[in-house]
Amino acid sequence: MSAIQQILTHKIVAIVRLENYDRALDVAKALVAGGVVVLEFTLTGKGALEAISATRKALGDAACVGVGSVLKPEDAHAAIDSGAQFVVTPAVRKQVIAACVNRHTPILCGGFTPTELLEAYEAGSELVKLFPAQSGGPQYLKDVLAPLPFLKLVPTGGVSDENARDYLAAGAVALGIGGHLVSKNAVAAGAFEQITSAAAACVAAVR
Repeated sequence: MSAIQQILTHKIVAIVRLENYDRALDVAKALVAGGVVVLEFTLTGKGALEAISATRKALGDAACVGVGSVLKPEDAHAAIDSGAQFVVTPAVRKQVIAACVNRHTPILCGGFTPTELLEAYEAGSELVKLFPAQSGGPQYLKDVLAPLPFLKLVPTGGVSDENARDYLAAGAVALGIGGHLVSKNAVAAGAFEQITSAAAACVAAVR
């Protein structure tokens, strides 16, 4: 399956945001063990590109690995060269979209207002990230889709196993889940079984 198909099928993109990615592979394995197989490593941490490369090599087709918090086209190119299978931005970045389209790599471009979400879609972002989703909640997503039903929205920010069904019922095609899946404290303590449990809970909520 393509990255887009995997996101639409599994419905969850795990956002892994670590200050240092030296334990990224352990986190990835823990998520996959819990049934979450689409992973996004954000560029806000040290060693993200190396983590993408190592995870792709170690897990192969067992995981779909992307890159997040991409602001510049050169960062998108570097991540794709490292093995990233999709790219995520926090805001509308048309140059990044163009770079991904040229590389035949899916992008989830971030936006919040109807104008931003539509701009991202029209620029070539097949899936559009609604961020920060918690500012409007499921009702806001539903309101946006009323006049723009063709948008494939992926709410991110404050999404958890507790509200996952509400977002999907409102029309979301998939969900970006970060802190509720990958606790920094769990990573620091090496308590990867906690991440596996959180992943399983999110998968159960989505199903």
